[in-house]
Order: sequence, then C-alpha cells, then structure tokens
Amino acid sequence: MVFNSYTFIVFFAIVLGLHNLPLAWRTKKINLLLASYLFYALWNPPFILLLWLSTVVDFYMARLIGGEERPLRRKLLLTVSLVLNLGMLSYFKYGGFLLENFTALLSAMGIAFQAAQPDIILPVGISFYTFVTLSYTLDVYRRKFAPEPSFLNFALFVTFFPHLVAGPIVRPEDLIPQFETPRRATAQQLSWGLFLLSLGLFMKVTVADGLLADTADLIFSLPFPVQTLDAWMGVLAFSSQIFCDFAGYSTCAIGVSLCLGFVLPDNFRYPYAAMGFQDFWRRWHITLSTWLRDYLYIPLGGNRKGPVRTYVNLMVTMLIGGLWHGASWTFVVWGALHGLFLCLERLIRQGLANRQAAIPMADGAVMSRASVVPASLAAPLARFGLVLLTLFLVNITWVFFRAPTFDGAMLLLLSMFGVISNGPPMLTNTALLTVGVVTVGLVGCHWLMRNTSVAEQAKRLPWWVLSAGWAGLSLLVVLSQKSSSSFIYFQF
Repeated sequence: MVFNSYTFIVFFAIVLGLHNLPLAWRTKKINLLLASYLFYALWNPPFILLLWLSTVVDFYMARLIGGEERPLRRKLLLTVSLVLNLGMLSYFKYGGFLLENFTALLSAMGIAFQAAQPDIILPVGISFYTFVTLSYTLDVYRRKFAPEPSFLNFALFVTFFPHLVAGPIVRPEDLIPQFETPRRATAQQLSWGLFLLSLGLFMKVTVADGLLADTADLIFSLPFPVQTLDAWMGVLAFSSQIFCDFAGYSTCAIGVSLCLGFVLPDNFRYPYAAMGFQDFWRRWHITLSTWLRDYLYIPLGGNRKGPVRTYVNLMVTMLIGGLWHGASWTFVVWGALHGLFLCLERLIRQGLANRQAAIPMADGAVMSRASVVPASLAAPLARFGLVLLTLFLVNITWVFFRAPTFDGAMLLLLSMFGVISNGPPMLTNTALLTVGVVTVGLVGCHWLMRNTSVAEQAKRLPWWVLSAGWAGLSLLVVLSQKSSSSFIYFQF
C-alpha cells in the first residue's frame, strides 16, 4: 500500500477513526500494530514472517543483553542479533549481487562456472526496518537505552506503518517513550498533520511523478548519446524528482503520524541549499546520515585517530552508505564519490584553518582556527555560489545513482560535458521548460528556506492564505494523479 492511493485513504480513515474511539490505550496500540501488519502484508504477505522474526529475536536478545553482566556473553548475544539481521538483509538484498560477482571473478581466473539464477524477491523496506532494530539492540548493548519490557511497545516501534517501508529511520528514544502513555492528536496536530500529508502528496504526485518522471526516465533509458542540454535536463529532472519523491514520502509519514498524535524526526532540511557535502548530509536523509555516523563512523574511530584514519573512516562509511541503497557497483561509486568529496572538503577546510591561524591580527594575535571559512564567503552571493557548486557536484553523483549500468552512466556523463553529444534532440521545448522552472523554483525555495521551516513560515501567514494554499495543493494532487506509483526509496 502506498500513501498516494485511494486504498490508503480508506485505510487511514479507518485507522484514524479507531484511534479516536474511547478505547483502552492497550487496545488502541493493538489496533495500530494490526493495521501496520496489514499495511505491510498488502505488498507480499509471506514477508510478514521476516518482520516478525526480526522483531521477536531482537526483543528477546536485547532483554538478555540488558540483564547480562559478563562481557563475553553480552558480545555473543549481540552477535546473534547482528548475524540474524544482517544475514537476512545480505541474503535478500545482496545474494544475487554476490553470486554475480563471484561468477565474474571465477570467469576472470579462467574457471567456467555458471550458477543457477536465484529467484530472490527483495522484501520492501528491509533496509529501513533492519536499521531500526539494529539501533535498538546496539543501544541496549551500550547501555544507552534500557530494554523495553513491553513486547507490544517494541513491536509497534518496529512496525509502525508510517515509517515502516521508507523511514524516517527511528531510534528507540524517538518513538518507544511515546507508546508509554495514551496519545491522541489535538485539533492543531490533526490539521497540521493533514496539511503535511497533502504537501507530501503534492511533492510526490504532482511534481515528482507528474512533471519530472517521464523526462528522467527517458534520458536515463537511452542507449545512445544525447545532446548536452538534454543530458543535463535529464539529470536535473532526476535530481528534483528524487528529492520530491523521497522528501514527499517523509513528509507524508510525519503528517500521518502527527494525525495519530505521534511525532517522527525530520528527515530533510532543504538539502539543495547545502554549502558543501558535510552540510548536504546534515540536510539529506538525516536519519540515515546520523545512523551511519553514530553506529559506523564513530565506532570506527571517527576523527579521533589521526587524519589518515579519519579519511579512511569517511570513505568506508560512505561506501557502505552507497551499498545500503542498492546491490550494484553504481551505488558503490555513488557512495565513493560522496566520500571523496567529503574528504576533499575536509582537507580544504583544514588548509584554510591552518592558513588563517598563521595570519597575524592588528593586535598581534592570530586568527582562531575555528574561522575555517573565508570572510568573503559571508557575502550572500559567494555563499549562493558555493550552494551551486555543491549542487553541481551532487548532480554528477546522481548520474551513478540513477543509471542502470556503468556504461549508461559514462555515456550520459560524456554527453553532459560535450565529449559526445551528437545525438538527436530528445526533449520537447515543453519538457525543457518544465524541468528548468521546477529546478530553479526548487533551488530558490531551498535557499530561501534553508534556515527556517514550513511550520515557522505557516505561523506567519493569515489563516485564509494557508487554507487557500492547502486547497490548491489538494486540487493539484487530485488533478495530476494518474496511477499509484511506488516511491523510489521503496526499492532500497
């Protein structure tokens, strides 16, 4: 079931109605849990067993870990949880990929080997709920979070349907405490939640699917070079599409949760206004980037073990982050490029800090090492230029993220930079104008909103202006709805 379907409207209306009946809190939580299982089962019912297995094992492993004092036994129990969760993820998501590369390796060594093609179906959302359960077990192991005594609360934490299949990736402290006491949305929460749901659907249905998907799909599917303008417009179309698609889902998830009285963490903060890649990952898929930081980068040593180790840790983290998105070397390259840009940015910042630290001030002092950005960058024009440079590099990485093959990615990159661009025009003037207007509008919106939020801006508007905008969004969603297409991140 997807948010952008009429089936979900009926489903959500029933869930919302049951949640607001004068029932016991435990009964309401059971209703939410059953609704979450139904929401997931409509994709593929047998995969409920995987979700249930992960939930049961992690609940009891965490209880055993929390009550165990012997370090070796605690590590052994943690290993059981990690092996189960990462084992299921590896089999379903990377089984075919590993077999394909193993076969290619043997072939390169001159060994003829032809394995039967595995018929593995990827369970929707497995990457997301695996990280959710892993964060719980790891936090209990670190004694950051006590084991949850209620199985109902824990099962609902894992399977709560708004975040289940595509995030945000919640932590124990984000959601479990909210299940302890009765929750019911206030009138303000309900209205704001419905507004966010409408906004998310507008981003997905009207912008991502209605205005951009066809252009992106066309350019990335072509087996021959295209003109430079077409190549760039295809990449920009996907760049805007993936933001509106994924941020649209997160906005819907936050809105649906708020309608039920629950608060989920933000997942996007205007990433196309980022000044540098460090800033980009503070704004893009925030719950994933903070997860990788807290459970991978910092445990690897972070920046505490010298500069060389810091760069290695950055690269490893981003490589794994790339592989998390998909079982393909193109995703690994996407992660590697982000890791490379993060390392280069860190080198430049450190170089600027060292250079400025040696500049004497008028009173004989030296400039603080904290001043890592030149004063000229404080000017809005220079800062916006840095935003455009970051966006330019981000779009280069999107080529590998979207292209189905290396050959397709390289063909498109060569077309973008005019090395080979002798193909026929593929995009109509209408498509070019649409992508251009959406891209400029999106980047401009991110720039203007980079230090604020929709909620803050909404408070400043008269009620009738906000209501008119809401009605307009809803009308555009209805008029542009063609089919209930899945969100892009469902495949991850």
